Amino acid sequence: MSSLLKAQIEQEVSLTEKEFDFILSCFTFKKYKKHQFLIQEGEPVPYLFFIDTGLLKLVYTDDNAKEHIVDFAMEGWWETDLKAFYTQSLASMSLECIEDTLVYALDLEGYNRLRKKLPVINEFFLDKTHKGFIAGQQRILSMMINNTTERFFELQERFPGIMQRVPKSLLAAYLGVSRETLSRLDLK
Repeated sequence: MSSLLKAQIEQEVSLTEKEFDFILSCFTFKKYKKHQFLIQEGEPVPYLFFIDTGLLKLVYTDDNAKEHIVDFAMEGWWETDLKAFYTQSLASMSLECIEDTLVYALDLEGYNRLRKKLPVINEFFLDKTHKGFIAGQQRILSMMINNTTERFFELQERFPGIMQRVPKSLLAAYLGVSRETLSRLDLK
């Protein structure tokens, strides 16, 4: 099992090795290359992903074919199109690798099996859900009330090391500005 995944679960709940083996049996290990899609808009969303290594972007494409980066996901993060995953509907967003990526993929059946057989894992998933909702609300508020420079520094804080891993065009898309606007910022 990914030591990162195991360590993350152990922060919330205590489990035996046998229980960890059961958890791992519910996941599928997958490898993706840079620019490969894990989820494509308009397609079913079979998995919730735990990122072991790599970097991804969750993207919404509007009616004018403009990409809006909803979020980045890096090592130790969970990502998917949540609505589509939980309701087993079609994706409204795409999830694409920015780097070669290794993930543990959990389908809805495995997720429900885990929750039923190991009820203590519900605590872990509830904590992740709460943190995800809080982060989502903070991002929405930031887009509404903070200027681009403030959002840039929040991005650096939320995603340590991302400046060395992501092209400026993607950073600008995440911040909701053009690349030119990002280049003009005084980021001292």
